[in-house]
Amino acid sequence: MAAERPAHAIALRDGFALEAASIADATPYSPVPLASRPHRVDTGDALPAGTDAVAQHDGIVFRGQAAEAIAAVWPGEGVLWAGGDVSRRVPLRRAGERLRELDVTALAAIGISQATVRSPRILVGCGSARRTPIIDAALDILVRAVTAAGGRAERARGDVEFFDSPLHGADAVIAVGGTGTGRNDGAVWALAQHGQVDVHGIAVSPGETAAFGLIGKLPVLLVPGRIDAVLAIWLLIGRHLVAKLAGGVVVDFSATLPLKRKVSSAIGTTELVPVACSAGAAEPLASGYLSLTALARSDGWIVVPPQSEGFAAGTPVAVRQWP
Repeated sequence: MAAERPAHAIALRDGFALEAASIADATPYSPVPLASRPHRVDTGDALPAGTDAVAQHDGIVFRGQAAEAIAAVWPGEGVLWAGGDVSRRVPLRRAGERLRELDVTALAAIGISQATVRSPRILVGCGSARRTPIIDAALDILVRAVTAAGGRAERARGDVEFFDSPLHGADAVIAVGGTGTGRNDGAVWALAQHGQVDVHGIAVSPGETAAFGLIGKLPVLLVPGRIDAVLAIWLLIGRHLVAKLAGGVVVDFSATLPLKRKVSSAIGTTELVPVACSAGAAEPLASGYLSLTALARSDGWIVVPPQSEGFAAGTPVAVRQWP
């Protein structure tokens, strides 16, 4: 628990410390004489006893040794009270919450240079026997997404054979490609050889051939080798796995917009749909296969839940941002 900051009331601006009630009626046309010369303070200075506000420099007029106020202030104006930055009653962050750059700055500002964090190590590799520019691009976006989610992403060398190498120290594995039934698809077979396949084929579109299993206690997520499938599986499954390993949960911040036109979906499938946002509405750009053009033109994504056949035009939907 951090100590209360500041420990005492301080000035939030340069000016003169005084008691607000003593100049409550001050105006340029009706100045209020001050009983004594006001105490000048700079930003960060402690407030003198008996004062509760900081008047700006131009609110006080000096006439020789006498001074008068020409503008009123209210109690607390220009003041940061004791505990105003950090209070013992409200922790800066709680266990399980993600430590953001903003939090690091706040901790440093109050003198905390070290904190215990849980940053899961995620091994990201190629699950296909054949590397392609698409798979390489998918691996790159996964590495960036894992890092942005608070994990430590590490690229595995080679193709699906990386399953043969020691995986000690990893908290999870995400492999891209090799989840189908093609000649170069060996990821699911490799997972079965080294551990167990708990599910192969997930009711998510895109990403239907994704798989999940374990090697010992190590969770392994296998993702189809398409950019759209990688995005969908990461957003709907992968980032929740990383958050769980870090001891937290995913919190989405979305904007609610009406649909410009209807979206159709199959019952029983969770579908991710890219949308373009303009004129206060969200326009669906694709479904099923999400082309690179549709992804590049989109501003965010929406989810059609498995119990729904889609959304009619005008339906308010939650638009989330891409990673």
